[in-house]
Amino acid sequence: MLFQVYGANALAQWGMLIVVILALILLNEFARRTKTGGIVMFFIIPVVLTAYFVAIGIGVRMGADWALNNITHLYMNGWFHYAKLYAALTGCIGFMMIKYKWGIGAKHWFKPFPFVIVAINILIAVASDFESAIKGWNCWWLSSEGVWLYGGWHNVFNGIAGILNILCMTAWWSVYPSKDKKDMVWADMTWVYIVVYDIWNFAYTYNCLPTHAWFCGIGLLLAPTIAALCWNRGGWIQNRANTLAIWCMFAQCLPLFQETFKNGQQWYSWATLPVQYPEGVETVKQIYEAAGGDLAAVGTTVDSVAANPTAMLVVSILALVTNAVALGYICYTSKKRHINPYKQDVFVNQKYYKDAMARADLS
Repeated sequence: MLFQVYGANALAQWGMLIVVILALILLNEFARRTKTGGIVMFFIIPVVLTAYFVAIGIGVRMGADWALNNITHLYMNGWFHYAKLYAALTGCIGFMMIKYKWGIGAKHWFKPFPFVIVAINILIAVASDFESAIKGWNCWWLSSEGVWLYGGWHNVFNGIAGILNILCMTAWWSVYPSKDKKDMVWADMTWVYIVVYDIWNFAYTYNCLPTHAWFCGIGLLLAPTIAALCWNRGGWIQNRANTLAIWCMFAQCLPLFQETFKNGQQWYSWATLPVQYPEGVETVKQIYEAAGGDLAAVGTTVDSVAANPTAMLVVSILALVTNAVALGYICYTSKKRHINPYKQDVFVNQKYYKDAMARADLS
């Protein structure tokens, strides 16, 4: 078992995971089906939240108590969360431009935009993995969000897997609006890429966002994948960007929903820890006490409390191996067909690809 989802809180943990998956699927459908839905989710709400984030930043600089004690500032103030949020939003807006042929979104030269923005999002996570390895090699270290992370070879392996995952994105110029204008279709991003991306990204959340991974490592990955495999073929990357941006906005404002604090406190019974904390909340409390309690500052390391990094190592190796195999297959197929996999479609014989292309507006 990768997570501690048994015992008194199991019903709440599993139940809330299902709620999160369903909510993300429904909000993604609201955002993708009409221009109004997309504008509300990815223009209006982000503008309001940006004003809120700026106000918090100004308040913190002025020493205002309301800002210093704001939960967004206390638990979601790290560079990663803001970078991920706005990178995801940039993707959502760019995909809408292609889908509706707004401005440069209708230009041929803009077609590689999805590759570029997805690669940037992946590199943000890769940097975070390597950061954890550097700051906490075989020891616990306290992140800027007050989470105890454990660094090691798992971060290195998964960081490399992330770089390979970028290279597994094929046919950069083969993105189109769907005929019904509900989606941006990237037909060559088939189930092959979806699977290896999901494995890599799950390993990332498991390594670097362990107190959130039950929801953002499972729920947030399943929602767009279910949609893409069941009724929205070719639209997975749009689904992924939409649900990621929606989740990031929610988590940035309501971090207590899933958080386990550096002292082991949890606000809700569905807060879930992975097995790298061998005794769950008790392990977090032990690390906190060993670090000096409230005196523990960002970057504090602790090597006197046991960790269980085995699961992190297994999922990270799995991510590295599957992405290497996928890239090898892409290279083999491309050489056999004498094509450039980044300029031409690779998976043309797959049913998923054919179904996706049937939806694409090639005009």
